[in-house]
Amino acid sequence: MTKAAYVTDLKTLQGECAANYLRLVRLLGDLGAGNVREVALASHDRRLGTLCLEMLEQAPYTSIVRVSQSGVLDDFVEPPRMRVHLYHDVRMAEVTDFQRKRHFDGRYRYPNAHMHQPDEKLQLNRFLGEWLQHGLAHGHSLDLPELR
Repeated sequence: MTKAAYVTDLKTLQGECAANYLRLVRLLGDLGAGNVREVALASHDRRLGTLCLEMLEQAPYTSIVRVSQSGVLDDFVEPPRMRVHLYHDVRMAEVTDFQRKRHFDGRYRYPNAHMHQPDEKLQLNRFLGEWLQHGLAHGHSLDLPELR
């Protein structure tokens, strides 16, 4: 029995990118180029880490944001870090760099030399969505009145 090749689900990918755009806009507020917003992540009065949003570049139709996190496990595990492009004209945000790796394809043959999953690009954008949603639900920033 021949295994069918993975087909990119564009509708799902675009939906995830659109939702991430809205999440990022809420978290960024009016943050300008060169500025950083730190969101303290806590649970039951215990600080778990900090979600860091750094506006690298800002233009009328696109912005580039570095999303990273620091926390209690930084000495043992490399903290997650990604670069996200926000496309303001279509209201979408896309992960373009993860852990210093760039240019993710829409699909990969599996197995492959780098062990990317067939839907690697979709998984990275889903991870960003879960990460941002966690920041919105459990984060606290002193310069934003309310994240929820």
